[in-house]
Parts: sequence; structure tokens; C-alpha cells
Amino acid sequence: MEKEQTIRKKANCKVHTVQPASLFTEYDIYLFKEGNHFHLYEKFGSHSMTVDGTEGTYFAVWAPNAERVTVIGNFNGWNARSHPLTVRGDGSGIWEGFITDIRPGAVYKYHIVSRYDRYEVDKGDPFAFSWEAPPKTASAVADLQYDWADQNWMANRRKSNSLNVPMTIYEVHFGSWRRVPEEGNRPLTYREMAK
Repeated sequence: MEKEQTIRKKANCKVHTVQPASLFTEYDIYLFKEGNHFHLYEKFGSHSMTVDGTEGTYFAVWAPNAERVTVIGNFNGWNARSHPLTVRGDGSGIWEGFITDIRPGAVYKYHIVSRYDRYEVDKGDPFAFSWEAPPKTASAVADLQYDWADQNWMANRRKSNSLNVPMTIYEVHFGSWRRVPEEGNRPLTYREMAK
């Protein structure tokens, strides 16, 4: 941490333009506010992409009580003023932006300045797909592109997942699997379960 603070002090304080970009639709925001968005990993975090022909990374984080959020990392000398994100104007508390020239492998954190007492903190990305190895704690931009080579298995999996073929059960929670309704809905004993 002390090393990061020293690097920050020496870093150039130039503020870079973070392009507006968003992976969120109005429907995503509706579901998010409602608490029913089940694919937030596709929206939050860091996502390598191309915007207007320029490669870079899109960042999004939920920080509803933040006054300012910036992306800091090895690409800007951990400079807390260099790459500010923009808060959405829809009251969602989501901060986002597209930063050019950041590629997979770059390590980063979010520098958050709170509206309350201007408290400042550097936080890892709760939606990161990759992290530095301990004891380091930064998130890492990950390359999520993968060429699957399981076309044959996918084409034939219906045959292997049939209910009429043997299967392996890894674990069973006895108390929630079978009960004896006639006896106060008690769970089966181990000897009863063996049968």
C-alpha cells in the first residue's frame, strides 16, 4: 500500500478523457433497481471492447454514495485523478466509462471518494473475472474470448443427460430430500435413507 501511495504522488496528474459508453439498457436499469437482474456480470466490471473503432475496456461499478469514482491501475501509475468515470443520471448509482488502450492483463482498482466526509478508498472490482495473486489485491482485466472445442459433446449431450440412463449424484442433503409426512414431516434416518 505504501508503495502504491508513493507511485501515486509521483504520477502525472493529467486527467484522461474517459469516453461515455454503456452496456446498460433502460430495461437493465429497471431490473437492477427492482433487484431482479440475473446477468449483472455481463454489465458490471471490466469488459474489453471496441468503441468507434478504438480498442479499450469498459468499466462499470455500483457506488451510490460516491462523489467521485476513478479507475486506477498499472496503466496510469495508480493515479487517482487520471481516469474518472461518469455517474449515470438515472439515480441508479452506477458509474461507468470506456478507457482506450487498456488491454487484458492490466490490473486496476476503483478509487472512490465518498459524499460523506470525503472518505477515500481503493477497492477491487466486485465483478472482476480475474485478480492478482495474493498478497496483491488488484482486479485484472480478463480476456473472456474462448474457442470452445466441444461441438460433438454439445450435439450429443441430450442422449447422455436422458432420464433413462445411469447418473451420478455427488451430494444429497437428506433433510431436504425425503421426509416422512405421517410422522410430523421428519427427515429420514441414515438407515432409512440407505434403503
